Amino acid sequence: MKNRILKVHPNDNVIVALSDLKAGETVQLGGETFTILEDVAAKHKFATADLGEGDEVTMYGVLVGKAQKPIFRGGLISTANLKHAAGTYQLGEQRKDWPVPNVNGFSGRTFQGYHRADGKVGTANYWVVIPLVFCENRNLEVLREALVDDLGYGRSHTYQRQTRELVSLMRAGKTVEEILQADIDVETATLEKNQRLFSNVDGVKFLIHDGGCGGTRQDAQALCGLLAGYIVHPNVAGATVLSLGCQNAQVSMLKEELAKRDPNLQKPVYVFEQQTMGTESALISAALKKTFAGLMQANTLTRQPAPLSKICLGLECGGSDGFSGISANPTVGYTSDLLVTLGGSVILSEFPELCGVEQELCDRCVDAPTAERFSTLMSTYNDRAKAVGSGFDMNPSPGNIKDGLITDAIKSAGAAKKGGTSPVTAVLDYPEMVTKPGLNLLCTPGNDVESTTAEVGSGANVVVFTTGLGTPTGNPIAPVIKIATNTALAKRMPDIIDFNTGTIIEGEETIEESGERLLEYVIAVASGEIEVAAVRHGQDDFIPWKRGVSL
Repeated sequence: MKNRILKVHPNDNVIVALSDLKAGETVQLGGETFTILEDVAAKHKFATADLGEGDEVTMYGVLVGKAQKPIFRGGLISTANLKHAAGTYQLGEQRKDWPVPNVNGFSGRTFQGYHRADGKVGTANYWVVIPLVFCENRNLEVLREALVDDLGYGRSHTYQRQTRELVSLMRAGKTVEEILQADIDVETATLEKNQRLFSNVDGVKFLIHDGGCGGTRQDAQALCGLLAGYIVHPNVAGATVLSLGCQNAQVSMLKEELAKRDPNLQKPVYVFEQQTMGTESALISAALKKTFAGLMQANTLTRQPAPLSKICLGLECGGSDGFSGISANPTVGYTSDLLVTLGGSVILSEFPELCGVEQELCDRCVDAPTAERFSTLMSTYNDRAKAVGSGFDMNPSPGNIKDGLITDAIKSAGAAKKGGTSPVTAVLDYPEMVTKPGLNLLCTPGNDVESTTAEVGSGANVVVFTTGLGTPTGNPIAPVIKIATNTALAKRMPDIIDFNTGTIIEGEETIEESGERLLEYVIAVASGEIEVAAVRHGQDDFIPWKRGVSL
């Protein structure tokens, strides 16, 4: 560890503890000496000067809160003495210049992907089975039972074997105490390398959800838009769609959304309506045959070289901590800038976690209409949240707060680092598709799974997901690369972490070096050379966003 403390921005009046600091000890930074007045845990902050009630607290160079009581130099910044506050913003002249990174090491590079008829390239090759309404979820489970294991996509039964061992112990007359003390293998279940019938198809995925009826017509339309995004997605070879018949999310609505995204859709989409077909057996048998035939066609595709410009990278964070905005998120930001320079696309979402950095993002928009759309979506979202007694300031979770993100503005300023420094080329409302290269802002909640689900529905064919506390989040059709903000997490939860940026905190690597290393990792994942933890575990998280209030 080269440094124990860090001042993120020259204008900040707080300093981050990179390791635990004890009351009474002194630390030095930039020729200044600070005496710590009370214990400051790693990831938390202390004041660089005496602050009075109402004084502004600045981090990452932006307003992140106001003091609620006097805070002395060296004193801990906490929820007891700091309240969320964010700066105002206005539309101004858009900034055209940005620090373009050197991409000589990546120019001309390719990845191995699946080329689609519309010119897009997938990083995987899946078949999806989709219900238009929750009433069809059971039929999806029937299809899953019929297809997955026999096609070679089943996973190991480690935990079932543990249950059988417990049953054996009970039948042998062991007491509760003896069973609790028994030495039973508790290793995490791993993927059995079954022989797949279709070697070029990565799997059949079932997008179970609880929508399609009983809500607003707007929710049904948005759901169909999201599902259409998954069907036209470059990681998808084709789709089987089950409809009940009487629901709000009608087949015609889905077709309308498909036409918006790909008017010349050439991949197979098979639709089955239960109320028209009659019996369950008629529905399932027909769906099985068509799906099997579709898989035979999908299996004829093979990976071929594609330019890095065909990568659309989703930027996500969850289980964030006080190091997220210092290590993992800036790493992702530099990777984003590299990919944008190479002609690729990136998606920054989670609008509640952009609170406080609106001015910067407005200034980075390529033109005034783009900035205006971002401003409108942000203000409308926040107003709707306030109308039901909430607001962006209520976004941080208990885990965030415990690990140093004590206001939404602190969390947001660090989260926005994932977007790097490139211009904002487009602002999208959920569930619109990415159509332009460069940095795209997508309106979604900060909820990890809702946001990841939306990013993939908008076209992300790889997702990079930073976490300081650890989360297993994945996606049915896109690989989600889990990035640790600190080495302790990477060592504690190695079964879900793919990439560690704790090297930055430890002074072993720069942000630029980490960002280049991450792009190399993304290329390997996109080429199918590395199977990320979420894919290995079958972590197929899928939650559509209902446009009510969700932070």
